[in-house]
Amino acid sequence: MASFAISTPLRVALANVRANGSSPRNRTAALRPRAALGVGQRLGTTQSAASTPFGGCGRRLRARVLRSGDNATRDITTMMGFCNVPKPAGLYDPAMDKDACGVGFIADTSNRDTRKTVHDALGMLVRMTHRGACGCEVNTGDGAGILLSLPHEFFWRVAAKEAGIQNLPSPGNYAVGMFFMPVDLALRERVRLSVEATALSLGMPVLGWRRVPVNNASLGDSAKATEPIIEQVFFEENDDNENMRFELQCYVLRKIISADVDKMMGIPRNTKNTEFYACSLSSKTIVYKGQLMPAQVSEYFLDLQHDLFATHLALVHSRFSTNTFPSWDRAQPMRVLGHNGEINTLRGNKNWFKAREGMMKCVQMGLDEKTLKRFLPIVDETTSDSGAFDACLELLIHCGRSLPEAMMMLIPEAWQSDDQMDDKRRAFYEYSSALVEPWDGPALVTFTDGDGIGATLDRNGLRPGRYYVTKGGVVVMASEVGVVDIKPEDIKEKGRLRPGNIFYVDLKNGRVLPDMEMKQEICGKRRYRQWIDRQKVTLEDIVKADAEAGGPLPSAPCVDSKRVGMDKLLAPMRAAGYTVESLDMLLAPMLASGSDPLGSMGNDAPLAVISERPKLVYEYFKQLFAQVTNPPIDPIREAIVTSLKCMIGPEGDFSTTKEAQVHRLSLETPLLDIPEMEAIKRTSHRDWKTYTVDATFPVAEGRAGLSKALERLREEADAAVKEGYSLVVLSDRKMCAERVAIPSLLAVGTTHAHLVATMQRTHLGLLVESADAREVHHFCTLVGYGADGICPYLAIEALCTLQEDGRTGAKTFSRPELVQRYFKASGDGMLKVMAKMGISTLASYKGAQIFECLGLHDDVVTQCFPGTASRIMGVKMDMLAMDSFKMHQTAFPTRLFPEGSPEDTALPNPGDYHYRSGEDKEVHMNDPRAIAFLQEAVRSNDQSAWNNYSNLTRELTEQVALRGMLKFKETRSVDIDQVESAADIVKRFTTGAMSYGSISLEAHSTLARAMNQIGGRSNTGEGGEEPRRLAAQEDGSRNPERSAIKQVASGRFGVTSHYLTNADEIQIKMAQGAKPGEGGELPGHKVIGRIAATRKATEGVGLISPPPHHDIYSIEDLAQLIYDLKNTNPAANVSVKLVSEAGVGGIASGV
Repeated sequence: MASFAISTPLRVALANVRANGSSPRNRTAALRPRAALGVGQRLGTTQSAASTPFGGCGRRLRARVLRSGDNATRDITTMMGFCNVPKPAGLYDPAMDKDACGVGFIADTSNRDTRKTVHDALGMLVRMTHRGACGCEVNTGDGAGILLSLPHEFFWRVAAKEAGIQNLPSPGNYAVGMFFMPVDLALRERVRLSVEATALSLGMPVLGWRRVPVNNASLGDSAKATEPIIEQVFFEENDDNENMRFELQCYVLRKIISADVDKMMGIPRNTKNTEFYACSLSSKTIVYKGQLMPAQVSEYFLDLQHDLFATHLALVHSRFSTNTFPSWDRAQPMRVLGHNGEINTLRGNKNWFKAREGMMKCVQMGLDEKTLKRFLPIVDETTSDSGAFDACLELLIHCGRSLPEAMMMLIPEAWQSDDQMDDKRRAFYEYSSALVEPWDGPALVTFTDGDGIGATLDRNGLRPGRYYVTKGGVVVMASEVGVVDIKPEDIKEKGRLRPGNIFYVDLKNGRVLPDMEMKQEICGKRRYRQWIDRQKVTLEDIVKADAEAGGPLPSAPCVDSKRVGMDKLLAPMRAAGYTVESLDMLLAPMLASGSDPLGSMGNDAPLAVISERPKLVYEYFKQLFAQVTNPPIDPIREAIVTSLKCMIGPEGDFSTTKEAQVHRLSLETPLLDIPEMEAIKRTSHRDWKTYTVDATFPVAEGRAGLSKALERLREEADAAVKEGYSLVVLSDRKMCAERVAIPSLLAVGTTHAHLVATMQRTHLGLLVESADAREVHHFCTLVGYGADGICPYLAIEALCTLQEDGRTGAKTFSRPELVQRYFKASGDGMLKVMAKMGISTLASYKGAQIFECLGLHDDVVTQCFPGTASRIMGVKMDMLAMDSFKMHQTAFPTRLFPEGSPEDTALPNPGDYHYRSGEDKEVHMNDPRAIAFLQEAVRSNDQSAWNNYSNLTRELTEQVALRGMLKFKETRSVDIDQVESAADIVKRFTTGAMSYGSISLEAHSTLARAMNQIGGRSNTGEGGEEPRRLAAQEDGSRNPERSAIKQVASGRFGVTSHYLTNADEIQIKMAQGAKPGEGGELPGHKVIGRIAATRKATEGVGLISPPPHHDIYSIEDLAQLIYDLKNTNPAANVSVKLVSEAGVGGIASGV
């Protein structure tokens, strides 16, 4: 059972959302739910014949198919092709699907093809069944498969005859494709003709087709309903193509076959083909996979049972999809890898590779421009994270990199902060960082190209991997030990994979290559350090080369020179949405403490889309978090694996390895001081030049001016690319009484998205000079949507002025020290945010869009933030423009205020954090009036006061939360006699999980007493519970202060056996709900006396719950914890607390 941190408005079809609010702004008028499924409606229902590309051949209502080599028949009803994953609907989005898997391989270093290798590999797969999953049907799996070296003896003696091939070429001179084909005979024939025509055009004629014999008797109905016809195709090598090795010919052939079949079937680019899929096409390896349970693989594929089917390498994979829609094509292994884990930065990785297609020439592959266009895209938008990674790894291999080298580029070690790493390795990784960003996330990746086989772990080592090497030369690697029986006396070597290390078996030379030896060879092939020293551009180089460096810095726009102190910055700060709290609660504490300030007890202010006050665009975005299927990381204890360092500026051709590739600007942090930004804007260093785009628009154009301005930004970015500029700066410094600043996040989002879509993003660097960016969340969203660098010039000037006014504490700093301190606090905050999603490097985080929108219309999302989850609709561009105008009007009012009045001399103070009374102030759920009514009602048992409290709270909820906008539908009444009594209903009541320490002992124990008295349940929260409250009373009855629900966040937060055995329910806290991601931070000064003793903590040391480095690395670990807790207290229920975020439904189904 999974309980959620907030109520469930987003899981409900919001059919009754208030359409017309009382506010003149009426933000909520645009809110609407996504299309929801009606009762009884099925996901993926049958299309009419007229709606299919072939007038009915794409969907089968009824058919009977005889399998070759097997007498079994099957019925196909309402067929959907081999993929039954529906399109996004309601709250479902297949992009949110997550995987957790078991992987492994066996290889014989002597290259002996044996049946034993096949048998042991299939046994390994079965022994990792617990790492895979099945659906509600125990005989329908999430996917399993095996990748093997081509079994030539079997193909020569058996398969070739079935395919009608008289003389099968010798090994290495023919290739085999393993294809999922349409069930419809007419369509299948058309696909065959298309494949043969493509192969002939590339000089690789088809030798024959073979139906792969299968036995589907053990499959569940779901798997049978989408079961494809599986066929093998034999191709002959093109001997005339001397410039292209055979494996490269196979790769190009497979890519173009897929593109040509899609075209023949009328399937648009980046739309999933559910009728045809190439599992593999190679002269060295072949993949047998499907929507199967591990034990079904050998039962289903009859080839694997044949005595002549032998191999010297086998890579297996068992899939655990934490969603309810597995499919045949999503099963693994892929073409070159098996992947256990998640790619947290997938959206960014896909976008960057799409952008790189505009620079790719693929000279190493010998492709002409026409063939290259047929060959693209590299990454299919509809594929899984594993499929996308597989596609990029394949490309690197076929562009001339070795398999281990390609893995080092995509999943590098944590090199930036490792002082012990040798310089050659460091230089290789630094060079590679100029070509490609890391694919970040917890991962154990096994890989093979037929000549070698290996495995690697992510830089954090957050997936298990163990290996054995026998004296007979057999190598076994898997997610766990015990998957293959090996006698102890036969073991030559055993060990585990370490973070960032590669375990690699060189099958050509018959040996296991030590990680260090292999990497030294790769890193020593080229003079990477010399290339970097000659080509890399640093920020210091640009500043030193600036002829005007040291001159006066530009002041903020529209500064009032007649005023002094903070008063002179009032106009630009008002226009940028600054408030008194922005200075006193955010900026000043960052300078005083050198760290990102923390709040407490959550945020009770309205969502941006509901608020009556103008809001910055940043406030419509909520960050996503790692939970269950992958872990967050600890940016403090694991600082060595984190980095804000990044290469920016024009990239070269990703498919080549040249010195010029590293001619990029290296930034230690994305935050830039004003002198640095000015030097960048003026630079001509080493032929770099910068184009500055005015990110403002005329007041006279009104609200429509914002959309026009965004279009102009896109056009000017195009022009900058065409004219050869290296950098583009989006600057709002021209903001004045006549010009309104474009919200920085809109400017960055639309420019980056446009350049990605037009495959131009890698031609230049994108920086933003912003007045409205000032805090960690702002910086994270800007980088997350593509900004390479940020100059928060107004925040810097405000900090300097705050210090001049004596508002930043007793200690003073020089200007460089002040900026450095602000940037350090902001950078640490950014690392913390990244770490909550399990992301280690800024290079991976940039453009990864690790956010969801809450309250933006699809028109805005499509134009500026494509690919971002947006569960409800919301404000359109004109409403965002109106907010910008409102803030602009406070800075440049049409009516002058009396000199010296608060309106003339102070920033607005609407009370975004602290409650403020009066007009134009922010609403808060914790309203003093409501609290007063509640106190009066409780103290005097006053029904009237209670009614006042109830009514006011209801009104406040409507103004603050989405759930307050839900209305009851009018329906038929129910007889009161059929309704449970109030006494029975309240037994289902539970309190929020508020820990002892976050609230007082009196409040904590009173909540427990109240719940016990009415028969409900109180929740301890993560802070433990005093042992005296667990002890029974003298008469043997339960202690009235005992909480029924005991929360488990970490072993060090008061969790003992005594604590667990005194629970009716144990709640595992995976992530913080009230303050998502921050965790229940208890400041050190509160960790004292009985609070510290109850939590089993050290006095004075601050606590975060759950800890950033959680004990739960995967869903397997969660299953183990649930098992352990049930053993501790078999009578207790176990629940899991998750953060309510986009995609949580998929995670919850896995739980």
